[in-house]
Amino acid sequence: MLNGQTRGQNRRHNGEHDARPLVIAHTESSEGWGGQEIRILTEAAGMQARGHRVIVHGAYGSRIMAEAPRFGVPSMALSIGRKRPAGVMAMRRALHASSFDIVNTHSSTDTWLTAVALRTVGRARPVLVRTRHVSVPVPNDTATRWLYRKATTRLITTGEALRATLIRDNGIDPERIESIPTGIDGTRFAPGDRRAARTAVGLALEPPIIGIVATLRSWKGHRYLLDAFARLGTRDVVLVIVGDGPQRAALEAQVDALSLRERVVFAGQQDDVAPWLRALDVFVLPSYANEGVPQALLQAMFAGVACITTDAGAIPEIAHAGETALVVAKEDVAALADGLDALLADAAMRARLAANARAFVVPRFGLPAMLDRMEAAFRRALADAGSP
Repeated sequence: MLNGQTRGQNRRHNGEHDARPLVIAHTESSEGWGGQEIRILTEAAGMQARGHRVIVHGAYGSRIMAEAPRFGVPSMALSIGRKRPAGVMAMRRALHASSFDIVNTHSSTDTWLTAVALRTVGRARPVLVRTRHVSVPVPNDTATRWLYRKATTRLITTGEALRATLIRDNGIDPERIESIPTGIDGTRFAPGDRRAARTAVGLALEPPIIGIVATLRSWKGHRYLLDAFARLGTRDVVLVIVGDGPQRAALEAQVDALSLRERVVFAGQQDDVAPWLRALDVFVLPSYANEGVPQALLQAMFAGVACITTDAGAIPEIAHAGETALVVAKEDVAALADGLDALLADAAMRARLAANARAFVVPRFGLPAMLDRMEAAFRRALADAGSP
């Protein structure tokens, strides 16, 4: 790998126009699995395919460490699951062991550990880039201001709404923060034959199917979807829930309480969700908080599936009410049920929304565009760090 002195010289001499391969470390303290972790591994694999050297550091026992080999991404587990001195030391050892250009952090804990560790690794330390994936408010206390304004060279958000909030509420310099939504592989998530997809995943051919692909977390709104599903005017419809997570037991209990067991399919975690999306007549994402631009909603739009969702987080950046999706009020069971009834009853509306959505997202949210923008952001961060 490049040594620290050469790395620093290259920053100063070449700045953001430097075309050399980068050495990038991603860190993730979360032990769960969802769109955030999938983006990290997808982005890392994409950068690696472009000739950059990439490694992912995750917490011991985390799902991202288990999944990294499937994406072909090198990984190394560290004790970074908690904000403790041992985590700072583990991060410090990792930074000393390799000459990284960029450390791209993704959750609060690993960002803090990395920022503190970087203070101790010498003048040739790598540049810290922080990606925020969710719309949870950021504290505006002294320590957090240091983290976001001083310790971090560049900030990335996964939606413009998240960027605007950090500028407005946390005083982030607009020149140091940009929105780069998750890129979708248009080859994998292309429209396909619905009947063939249903056969492939073991679903019945005839009943209309609505579905959701999301980690089973409270803010994804599964419980509102189940209540709305129970209200549908037609009984000849199936709900497919793809994903797993901490709300699984509660949602299964809700299904039993609503006497929906014969009409709801818990598909669990799927390595490849593309055929499940193609099997749907309607995709639903009733989130009420914490969203950037959701990866699964983008995937459904790429796959040509009509969508119904809310205006949580940065969702309105792709879900334009009545144009690219039906948009209903958050946590409103009646509105969600009415929207589902309307879509199920109107094939022409479904086709129009699906076509409009695909036409909007494909040229704007493809995987190559995300990789281009992330690479440019990394090089700008290096140029900023190398300025006198």
